[in-house]
Amino acid sequence: MANGIIIIDKPEEWTSMDVCAKLRGILKERRIGHGGTLDPMATGVLPVFVGNATKAVEFAEKGDKEYIAGLRLGLVTNTQDTTGEILSESATIPDRAALEAVLPRFTGPIAQIPPMFSAIKRDGKKLYELARAGKEIHREPRPITIYALEVLEQTGERDYLLRIRCSKGTYVRTLCHDIGEALGCGGCMYSLRRTMAAGFTLSEAVKLEQVMEEKEALLLPTDSFFRRYEAYILPSPRQEKLCRNGNPIPVRDLAEGQLYRVYSQEGDFLCLSRQTNGQLVSVKNFFGG
Repeated sequence: MANGIIIIDKPEEWTSMDVCAKLRGILKERRIGHGGTLDPMATGVLPVFVGNATKAVEFAEKGDKEYIAGLRLGLVTNTQDTTGEILSESATIPDRAALEAVLPRFTGPIAQIPPMFSAIKRDGKKLYELARAGKEIHREPRPITIYALEVLEQTGERDYLLRIRCSKGTYVRTLCHDIGEALGCGGCMYSLRRTMAAGFTLSEAVKLEQVMEEKEALLLPTDSFFRRYEAYILPSPRQEKLCRNGNPIPVRDLAEGQLYRVYSQEGDFLCLSRQTNGQLVSVKNFFGG
């Protein structure tokens, strides 16, 4: 039975769910989920959790992400990217210095209005369904954080590549749209490549063609997702039994409030636990099927 994590370099024109469906067929495992949706236009890092590892998906979705985005100035579309209907064009394009001067306004904690072409639900309907029907409704701004925003290079008269490191819930195409609006010429996204998600990078990503050939051999262990946390090995079979029965584990000399990867003496990853008042209390168990 396949259990673990596989980092897919998502191809263009595939949805994240398309990738999961393909992997269900390749790995013969029904329990498969991904750690953060990528639009069909986007490529890059898509962490996929297989089998028992699907218990970690909820942690993956909360993490920061990094992208290389193509910004095209002077073009506004209804989808905020180049796949949409053109709403306006501008012949007057600011230079690179003007673009770089406006970026600090979009760095740090900001409020972002989600696009109509998104999967956010309102009264049981997804916004993109309403948008396709020609409707537009009020959306409240949402708090996000842009940790890093820089111009990497200019690729054309009006085209730039931006590096963006951001919090969960950030719409990169909306960021491109808003930057263009701030410059007075309009803007949209023409490409998107995710370079980091859930702590995994492109250097760890594999193509679907590789998975078709090597299958389960490419799976990373579930605990690799929690590698930023210190490991703790239970010192006795008695404590392992307590852990497997869902009981807190008495501990000494561990940092209050910190998370730990908890292992059996045989090296089995059992759970992610938090030290609370001299006890390790499970946050999520990973033993069992």
